[in-house]
Amino acid sequence: MLNDDRYLSMTFQRPARIPVSVGILPAAWMRYREELDHLCAEHPRLFGNHRAGQRDYDAVGGTYVMGRHIDAWGCVWDNVQHGCESIVTGHPVPTRADVWKLQPPKPGAGLPHGFMWLRLGDLRGFEELMCDFGEESPELGHLLDIVRDYNVAEMARICEGYSHWMIYVGDDLGMQTALPISPRQWRQYLKPCYERIYAIPKAKGLKVYMHTDGHILPIIPDLVDAGVDVVNPQVRANGLAGLREVCFGRVCVDLDLDRQLFPFCTPQDIDDHVRESVETLGSPEGGLWLKAEIGPDVPLANCEAIFVALETYQDWFA
Repeated sequence: MLNDDRYLSMTFQRPARIPVSVGILPAAWMRYREELDHLCAEHPRLFGNHRAGQRDYDAVGGTYVMGRHIDAWGCVWDNVQHGCESIVTGHPVPTRADVWKLQPPKPGAGLPHGFMWLRLGDLRGFEELMCDFGEESPELGHLLDIVRDYNVAEMARICEGYSHWMIYVGDDLGMQTALPISPRQWRQYLKPCYERIYAIPKAKGLKVYMHTDGHILPIIPDLVDAGVDVVNPQVRANGLAGLREVCFGRVCVDLDLDRQLFPFCTPQDIDDHVRESVETLGSPEGGLWLKAEIGPDVPLANCEAIFVALETYQDWFA
């Protein structure tokens, strides 16, 4: 751990390089197949000892499979594009009366993406949940207690014998340009939930990495208060200037590079974007990681440009 650039960066101890990573959606592998495989093999700094031809390009699992899925909480997920993520279309707690009858799953469902905030909306439906917050109904508090208590127990179970030094969680807290509820309400209702959940790994000396999409600038300091050591925000929803103002020198950012740009821009645009990100948020002391996600709508030329830019600018402060 002490020689890991990720750890050195998150603790502002002058990493040798900016940590970088690439995620490739199953639908992208299904579209580009051998072409993308060979391209990855040409970039061992990113993909290690990657040997083209060893991958099943059609391998898809979980809710990325086309069709209907029902999760442990009874939420119904529908998928119309094989290889991309599903969306929740069926909410098992559609009325406030149903909240009082809700029973959590049996232990063992884990902490999937959307384990707290998104889970509330998956259970109630977005519009009903907004009414709950707008009216601050008694059912809202009861629903929060059920979901929080289940997550606390699952976090404790996961942390027993956990062998890595950092635990990864994800919950999309923002929308494109704002939080879905006010910062005041978030601090009143949600912040205590995350504090309870994250106190468990923190007590064991683990670092907490939190992925969270959407506009979250107003509550990033609260996430840090709750125990987050690395925050993974979207650049477009928050802006580089806003992220610098809120995060620079205070919390490590694993910057989710602009997925809304990648399908439509030129390779030069990508180079410019990554360089600007490093110049704005980077420092020789650390505090910045870079992450790129590639979907099936990203041209191969732009995939290559992403790989090259990450390799180039991870050495910006070397």
